[in-house]
Amino acid sequence: MADRRTLIGIGAAAVLALVTGCTGGATEEGPADFSGEITGAITVLTNRTDLATTALPEYAKKFQAKYPGTTVSFEPVTNYEGDVTTQLSSGEYGDVLLIPNTVAVDQLGQFFEPLGATADLKAKYRFVDEKAYDGQVYGLSIGGVANGFVVNTKVWAQAGITAPPTTPEEFVAGLTAVKDKTGAIPFYTNYKDGWPLSFWNSQRAIFGKADANETFPADASPWQPGKVQYVTDGLLFDIVTNKLIEPDPLTTNWEGSKPMLGTGKVASMLLGSWAIPQMKDAATAAGANPDDIAFWPFPWQTGGKFHARIEGDYKAAVSKTSENKATAKAWLEWFVNESGFSADQQAIPPAIGQELPAALKDFQATGVELMELPAAVANSGKEDQIIKTSEIDLTGNIYRQKLVDIARGAAKGDKESYFAELNKRWGEAQSQVMK
Repeated sequence: MADRRTLIGIGAAAVLALVTGCTGGATEEGPADFSGEITGAITVLTNRTDLATTALPEYAKKFQAKYPGTTVSFEPVTNYEGDVTTQLSSGEYGDVLLIPNTVAVDQLGQFFEPLGATADLKAKYRFVDEKAYDGQVYGLSIGGVANGFVVNTKVWAQAGITAPPTTPEEFVAGLTAVKDKTGAIPFYTNYKDGWPLSFWNSQRAIFGKADANETFPADASPWQPGKVQYVTDGLLFDIVTNKLIEPDPLTTNWEGSKPMLGTGKVASMLLGSWAIPQMKDAATAAGANPDDIAFWPFPWQTGGKFHARIEGDYKAAVSKTSENKATAKAWLEWFVNESGFSADQQAIPPAIGQELPAALKDFQATGVELMELPAAVANSGKEDQIIKTSEIDLTGNIYRQKLVDIARGAAKGDKESYFAELNKRWGEAQSQVMK
């Protein structure tokens, strides 16, 4: 797996399994004890199987030089969400790890040590409240991403489009022009791998409202016209029903899709900005021009301006069961602040004050406003509860795979009937959770 799988859920069933396998909420213990000498060995779990024997050990060498007597080893996990969720249940999950999305916010204290008060760490880091609960931060982002479309601008230009479309209708018209004039696949869903469909849930900033995460769980019917789920999932439905995707979604391949976009066989995908360097590398390896790869905002403007959510990638945390917490925390803080990992990955640096990568500066040049959406406070944890109760995996792929199936005629229904079903299930769960 050579992707970064930003903020991926694996569906309500897995979340429910984790919940039923655990008891209690966040820890009621006092502050974590990170005292002690920074020395000895730690194990770091990683989803970056492509870096586990190359770049990551090079970072470890630098850390070990700063802290003589330490040893950092890496445990690569291919099926990160599923396998690490199982490891959490067993109690053996290394010293530092990325927090799986199966862990609800009120469970963070069961598995991870608190790193400090949210109010204090907000002054030093971006994205801290994305894995925080009850005023405590449990994970630090290893790099932030913006959300939008990775596109091959050469293909779009051949179709007569040189600037990002500003409405869903313009975007569909643009994809149609790509299909008619270039022969490229206009949009690639990565349906089979599934996780790329979760990025349709990362567009909540398009209306330019900073309180979007607070107000979302208060809405009993998000799939109504004019609301964000209707706009985003509606665009996906329209793309599919207009036959602007790969011929057979059941045979998509993530690794194979990268050179396809890099060489212009595919025109666009909805992903995080972490994908830009991977697509550029794929273009270079195939003998194409990496400068053809760009990042465009979601086709919606509020107040005449694009808005794009920026959010943290996986958050690194110190294991509750670690026997070397001083070294584990030192590694986590060094990796976030000093390793250069986020810059190497063209990611938004978690440490406030560090410069944006070139790819994101180009993205800003489209006129998009980058927005970090604070986590819900008054409704903290409510969205996770509604997701579990309704079994609509907003951060996963199951319900959107069904959406694609309906749109392509492989399942019964249409956009209106499916959105009505989603509103019913969500609304019933929302009334239980919010009462």
